[in-house]
Amino acid sequence: MNQVYTFSFPTTIIFGVGAVSTLAEQMRTRGMKRPLVVTDRALVTLPVFAEIQKAMPSDFPVFSGVDPNPREKNVHDGLAAYRESKCDSLVAAGGGSAIDAAKAIRLAVTHTRPLVDYDDVKNGGDLITANLPPLLAVPTTAGTGSDVGRSTVITLDATQRKTVLFSPYLIPSASISDPALTVDMPAKITAGTGMDAFTHNFEAYLAVGYHPMCDAIAVEGLRLAWSSIERAVTHPQNLTARTNMMMSAIMGATAFQKGLGAVHSLSHPLSTIGRMHHGTSNAVLLPAVTEFNTPAIPEHLKVLEQIMGTTNVPNALRELNQRVGIDPRLRDYGITEEMIEPMLVKAMEDGCRLSNPRPCGEAEMRAIYRQVL
Repeated sequence: MNQVYTFSFPTTIIFGVGAVSTLAEQMRTRGMKRPLVVTDRALVTLPVFAEIQKAMPSDFPVFSGVDPNPREKNVHDGLAAYRESKCDSLVAAGGGSAIDAAKAIRLAVTHTRPLVDYDDVKNGGDLITANLPPLLAVPTTAGTGSDVGRSTVITLDATQRKTVLFSPYLIPSASISDPALTVDMPAKITAGTGMDAFTHNFEAYLAVGYHPMCDAIAVEGLRLAWSSIERAVTHPQNLTARTNMMMSAIMGATAFQKGLGAVHSLSHPLSTIGRMHHGTSNAVLLPAVTEFNTPAIPEHLKVLEQIMGTTNVPNALRELNQRVGIDPRLRDYGITEEMIEPMLVKAMEDGCRLSNPRPCGEAEMRAIYRQVL
């Protein structure tokens, strides 16, 4: 091989039941005196948030103004809270939205350009440098893996779409991943976030490009999710299933530094325009996109068939969605025919589709939306 590749792998991960008890120690190790705790309005009212606060050495300022799909305003408001409270670091507590928002707030502390300048589609990661304050991530869902990922996804004013900011410097200083923090998630959220983790591994494995390490991680992440997601939904207190799903989420976010695919480009506008949960929209789209990709992935399909115990991967994905309670059609979530063209514009602007294993232009993307509608 004549090409030279640059690989970047994640951060320190403190993983396992009881890991949250190390939070104060991790803060001391990094000299964090006054962190801003970033979360969302729903989580701040729940016992799991009180448990995270209890693990910290004292009370710290809390910013809970993060939307389910974080927007640029959340970042500006969080930055104002950081400066007003004279913070020196951040702790992100919650799902992917809270962690993504915290990563963008962290970026804005030391990087003063408009956020749109850091858009990955424009190679904005080249503008991101290492001088960022410490950030500890404490995930309470097993889905995005944002706690170990080098991207943050924010709906920006300038683009009016979910915009990916991408740099190894955005990876949190450490992930404190405690599966016990996820056991009280409702079944609907467990299913949606779990399918997000599954889709990250699935699309990363199929993404074009050379990255055998990511491929291997994605395959094992798929195996863990396939064997555990249904059990996590139906038996929420099962710590083995919860542990496997949290590890699958971490592995998916590690693997998708290789790339994602058309599912994510189609899914992002379903959140910003259709207000769908991101993981749920991934799940609904994945069978149809897999059918579209099938001619381009014969060797990958053999591996997927072995993991899933099937000779028809798209149908097996539809059956999995049914077992975990995810409705199959976009119409089931309020998406209408009239939304397709505005969503298509944003989907075509989204860079994830560029690493899809089968090229997909406007006509193909429109057809997938209509098929799943």
